[in-house]
Amino acid sequence: MTDEKQLQENYDWARSRYHTEYNAYLAFYKIKDCLSQAKGDSVLDLACGDGTLTAMLRKRFKRIVGLDASSKHLAEARLKVPEAEFVESLIEDYKCDERFGTVLMLEILEHVVDPVAVLRKAATFLEPGGVLIVHVPNAHAVNRKIAVLMGTLKNCEELSPFDLQVAGHRRSYTMESLRTDIAKANLRVLEMGGIFYKTLSTAQMDWFLKNGLWQDGGFGWGRVGEEQTKNWKDEFCRACYEFGKERPEDCNLLYAVISRDQK
Repeated sequence: MTDEKQLQENYDWARSRYHTEYNAYLAFYKIKDCLSQAKGDSVLDLACGDGTLTAMLRKRFKRIVGLDASSKHLAEARLKVPEAEFVESLIEDYKCDERFGTVLMLEILEHVVDPVAVLRKAATFLEPGGVLIVHVPNAHAVNRKIAVLMGTLKNCEELSPFDLQVAGHRRSYTMESLRTDIAKANLRVLEMGGIFYKTLSTAQMDWFLKNGLWQDGGFGWGRVGEEQTKNWKDEFCRACYEFGKERPEDCNLLYAVISRDQK
C-alpha cells in the first residue's frame, strides 16, 4: 500500500457520520445541481467515499461506477448501492478503458497531492460530449468571511484543525484558483457557480437545523398567524440554495462544469 493510500485510509470523515443533518441537506442540493448538468446514462464518481452521494445518482444513470482509496468507506458504499460497481484505488492510479457521460469529483481537489494532474486524469474518462463536474469548498464563503471578522480564522484561506486532521484537506479554493487549475489542466469551463448560501460554520449549521424552533418559534419562523402547512426547515434550506445562485462567490461550495473538448 502506498503512503498516500494509507493516509486516505486513516481519515475518518464521512458524510454519514459528521454533521449529519446539514450534510444531508447539502448532499441533496449538491446532487440536484449535478443532475441538472449531467450528460449520458453512465457516471463515474471520483472519489465516492461512503456512497451517500452515489446512492442519490441511481435514478438518473443506468451505469454507476464509484472509486475510492478507503476500503472502509467502500464497504459502506457497497451496502448503500449494491447495484453499482466500486473500485478501490487512488484516482491517480486508476486505469479504465470505459468512458462515461458524466464524471464527478465532488469535494476532492482540496484533498489530492496534485489537483491539476487529477483534473487531467479525470477528464480522460469522459466520452465525447461528456462533462466533468467538480465541487470544492469555497474559502471565501460568507461564513468564513464572518469567522475572520470574529477572529476564529486568521484569513479566509486558513485551514482549520478539522480540515487538516479529520477531513484531510491540503488546500483551500476560490473561484479564481479553481479556474486557474482547470486552465492549467488544459480543460474548458462550461459553467461555474456556487451551491448553498451558508452564514454559520458547518457544526453550527448542523446544530441549528437539529435544534432550531422550526415548529413553534414565534415571529420569524414561518407565517405567524396562519396555519403552518410547510416544513420550515426544508424551506429555509431551499431558500439558502436558491439565494446562493445569486451570490455564488459567497456560497459554501463552488462548482465547475468542465469539457475535455477545446474550441
